[in-house]
Amino acid sequence: MTGKDILHKMKEKVGLGSSADSGKGKSKMSKHVTHGYHLVKGQSRHDMEDYIVAEFKAVDDNELGLFAIFDGHLSHVIPDYLRSNLFDNILKEPDFWTEPENAMRRGYRITDTTILEKAADLGKGGSTAVTAILINCEMLVVANVGDSRAVICKNGVAKQLSVDHEPSVERQEIENRGGFVSNFPGDVPRVDGQLAVARAFGDKSLKGHLSSDPDVTKEVIDDDTDFIILASDGLWKVMSNQEATDAIKNIKDARSAAKHLTEEALIRQSTDDISCVVVKFR
Repeated sequence: MTGKDILHKMKEKVGLGSSADSGKGKSKMSKHVTHGYHLVKGQSRHDMEDYIVAEFKAVDDNELGLFAIFDGHLSHVIPDYLRSNLFDNILKEPDFWTEPENAMRRGYRITDTTILEKAADLGKGGSTAVTAILINCEMLVVANVGDSRAVICKNGVAKQLSVDHEPSVERQEIENRGGFVSNFPGDVPRVDGQLAVARAFGDKSLKGHLSSDPDVTKEVIDDDTDFIILASDGLWKVMSNQEATDAIKNIKDARSAAKHLTEEALIRQSTDDISCVVVKFR
């Protein structure tokens, strides 16, 4: 086995993916809960800017499934930083086990503050994020900033758990902070004519007009739960929530399901980086 093969196996084992990559894992608490991920680079000339986390982690007598998509813009450094630090900051919060939603919000806030303080080292640009923490295979806590998305499928029906933070929707808040939303013909609405999402990590030059406060939601995992999908906008630009769930409802292997979604997005001519995590519950 070459050094490159060994590195790939190590990354797959701990659930850290970037570039053209895939992997899978399973819960030790429930043999029916598995995850898989797949990433493909888009057609842009810059480096791959999507990063993921997908792993199960034992914490004392509990098990946490940690899943995330980080989609960078003008930077692959900041999403990589988020991959290494965001969950640690959330789990350090003393009330994580009693108030996980509040811990999510504070973890996001602390992480963004650190990114801004380290802007000289981390560089310009920023990243969207969607994170999901599965607690003992029973409760799912989802948070997001930007347009990477989490969707749950129950009894074959798709339900979006995250919020797409679009400049056109949050125009009033952006203007209240002193910014503006451009709406040029042939282009999408952008904060200050630059960024196509209303919330993100980093982006120090826009932060006065840009929020990094996440939307947070909890969802009970019950017998009706089929799977969840986390993906960057490279997928959601070309597939609806229900189309994505329909595409993989009969694929048992989670990694194969994630790969199928990325391939379907490419068939539908998505040109962006595409990253996808699927967690199967039965």
